[in-house]
Amino acid sequence: MAFDYKKEYKEFYMPPKKPTIVEIPSMNFIAVRGKGDPNEEDGEYKKSIGLLYGIAYTLKMSYKGDYKIKDYFQYVVPPLEGFWWQEGIKGVDYSNKDSFNWISIIRLPDFITKEDFHWAIEEATKKKKTDYSKVEFLTYDEGLCVQCMHMGPYDDEPETVEAMHKFALENGYKIDINEERYHHEIYISDPRKCDISRLKTVVRHPIKKID
Repeated sequence: MAFDYKKEYKEFYMPPKKPTIVEIPSMNFIAVRGKGDPNEEDGEYKKSIGLLYGIAYTLKMSYKGDYKIKDYFQYVVPPLEGFWWQEGIKGVDYSNKDSFNWISIIRLPDFITKEDFHWAIEEATKKKKTDYSKVEFLTYDEGLCVQCMHMGPYDDEPETVEAMHKFALENGYKIDINEERYHHEIYISDPRKCDISRLKTVVRHPIKKID
């Protein structure tokens, strides 16, 4: 059976609906950076997702071809994630989606190296006749965070975020969103296949101890 990160690392991908504090280790990702409204049809964000999955599945299916990745094992491609921020705004202004900066990401298994990643870029470019030059190999050490499973529409996240911030404060922490630590979302549900009221999204914010 293929290794499924959501099932094997439930503390990262399937947290409870009440806020919890978690230490996130360093991970490697496929990443694409951009700016703008994620809901724009045929916009930059939706194109970035296509690029991510193009590389993710090139790596996943590599075992069927001549290129062999050392220590490879079969796995389920981890869920789509995103780091989000807006210039000059603390937190998130959901009413001003055009101003979003984002880094769309998909986690890489630890056995995939930069060399394997660069092979996948070349392979996908050649086979799919698509420009993958915007895709990068990103190592990110997220550290200490407060997180919660948000149920429902993305625009209803402020209520979940408020509960997370309150929980962090009650436990001696403060939110530590800055130029290197971001509002983080992990998309457990596919909005194309799920009623909006049942959407599952992990919402995660970096924190630090109050002095």
